[in-house]
Amino acid sequence: MIRTNTAAALYGIRQFRLEERPVPAPAIGEVLVAVKSVGVCGSDVHYWDRGRIGHWVPDWPFVVGHECAGIVEELGPDVTTLKVGDRVALEPGIPCRRCLLCKSGRYNLCPDLRFWAAPPIDGALARYVTHAADFCYRLPDHVSLDEGAIIEPLSVGLHACRLGRVSPGSRVLVTGVGPIGLVTVLAAKVAGASLVVVADPREDRLAVAKRLGADTALSADRFNLADEVRRQADGGVDISIECSGAPTALSIALESTRAGGVVVLVGQGPDEVPFPIINLISREIEVRGSFRYVNTYPTAVKLLASGGIDVKPLITHRFPLQDVGTAFEVAHSSQDAIKVIVTLD
Repeated sequence: MIRTNTAAALYGIRQFRLEERPVPAPAIGEVLVAVKSVGVCGSDVHYWDRGRIGHWVPDWPFVVGHECAGIVEELGPDVTTLKVGDRVALEPGIPCRRCLLCKSGRYNLCPDLRFWAAPPIDGALARYVTHAADFCYRLPDHVSLDEGAIIEPLSVGLHACRLGRVSPGSRVLVTGVGPIGLVTVLAAKVAGASLVVVADPREDRLAVAKRLGADTALSADRFNLADEVRRQADGGVDISIECSGAPTALSIALESTRAGGVVVLVGQGPDEVPFPIINLISREIEVRGSFRYVNTYPTAVKLLASGGIDVKPLITHRFPLQDVGTAFEVAHSSQDAIKVIVTLD
């Protein structure tokens, strides 16, 4: 069988080119995967639209994409956990496995982590990729490859809820209900939250959050938003998860959280924002940063397999690889787009 490895490479801002690249050979402990579904993440759109994310500036050409699933095509030496034909979701970050953070289970913080589509590492928008077998997770037959690709953003929500210690009976505020905020709603509900309040300026996104299980949806444009959250939560939420990156949303999250509660920061906004230190100290508010995820993929696969979480409503658009430019334009500009999938059938 002759394989062709078509990749969608960025050659500049909004300049995709489809090009043929060599099919990679799996090394020891790796598998060759035929990529079938790639979700378009906001970070991918940033590279496409702006050519950078903060200090991350790629050299062109650069392949984006890190939310992906596919089919195992070939096993490298010493791979015993997978077989050819397995349908897998691929966790896109490979840590060193040797440092103290890796050994303590916090491999997402590994200083030598190699993450797809984080320069200079190319991403997964290609027909074939090689990947460490132990970061490929087998999908049950009834879980689609599109759903497998959504495990990556779902993992962000699962990790944030773990950091916030969301548990049965928790009262939770989620600020910002883009794709990450929406999966955080799903994660909070499956963790047992008795009240999930969402806040966002877009009424259409608030409506989606309600359909996914949010109990109360509030417009972020309300001048007394924190007061209303405290009223809804009988004095304040236990956990606020900030997913927008907007400084005003951070203020609302802090003000809405009860004394002794937790604020988890997921959204990435300005490098520096004003912080009410005295308020935090006097109320013993715990503020935690949340970076990607760690040890979430096995849980996510089980939740999708059992029906505990349904991510299918998040998938709003699908485009073939040859229409990758249109896919990114829709993800960037369409009011209806939540999760856009690029298919590589």
